[in-house]
Amino acid sequence: MYKPYGMIAALPTPMLENGDIDYNSFGNLIEHVIAGGLQGVLVGGSTGEYSLMTTEERKQIIEFVTLKVNNRVQVMAGTGCHRTSDTIELTQFAESVGVDSALVINPYYMVTSDEGIVEHYKNVAESTSVGIVIYHYPEATGVELAPEIIHEISKIDGVVGIKNTADGVHTSKVLDLVKDDPDFALLNGFEDLFLPSLAIGAQGAIGLVDNLVPSKIARLYKLVQDNNIQEAIELNKQLLPLYNLLEEETVPGTVKAGLKVLGISGTTCRLPLKPATPAFEEKMKVVLDEINNS
Repeated sequence: MYKPYGMIAALPTPMLENGDIDYNSFGNLIEHVIAGGLQGVLVGGSTGEYSLMTTEERKQIIEFVTLKVNNRVQVMAGTGCHRTSDTIELTQFAESVGVDSALVINPYYMVTSDEGIVEHYKNVAESTSVGIVIYHYPEATGVELAPEIIHEISKIDGVVGIKNTADGVHTSKVLDLVKDDPDFALLNGFEDLFLPSLAIGAQGAIGLVDNLVPSKIARLYKLVQDNNIQEAIELNKQLLPLYNLLEEETVPGTVKAGLKVLGISGTTCRLPLKPATPAFEEKMKVVLDEINNS
């Protein structure tokens, strides 16, 4: 059974000043991260501003990225919606265009019971043949799934992994519960936990920084796979300033500022999100120059 692995870039969606999606820049970004040696891309996640898109736009970017990647790396598509039926529809579409997996955020806002959350994932998984990845991001959703509930969901046929954007203690507890399941992958979603989670047995990670320094992130992953932890630690030290800088202003504006500095995309965000400030762009230029010249 397929399960996600490695370092996966959470792609921002380049957008023009008039709000249209900038597909030329999107294509440049995809080529940039693939050339850097990453194992996959995530289209239409939180960083991709999925919550500010129509369903048709979400379908368009999923199809565009899948076709552009053309099986060179894994494609994960964000398909989570408030309604279970809408999640099923978008997940089935993603499957039809050839994605490898679908990232489904747990229900939030209209808060349900643990039983309702499990049933949500069961219904989605039963309605498609594509692998379902749990998206757990309590800082954003206000809903924290207990490790035991995640473990229960992991046993559903067709659920192949989790993007756990949660603290290290929670990640460690989840890993302890799923570590013996050969068909389920734990992927961390916080840059500062990339190295620690990989070192204790996570199968990979999904992040923002992958878009800016893909070759460095790919190397970090390889060093851990080769059991070269000391060199991985030194590389991670070089990347820490960038990890921290990405959180100084609003995401995805910070990531898009980095892409502007790199000459990949000069695009903006959709309201109510705002682009990064000029002062932030200057900081980003300094940090990226230091990393790329080290």
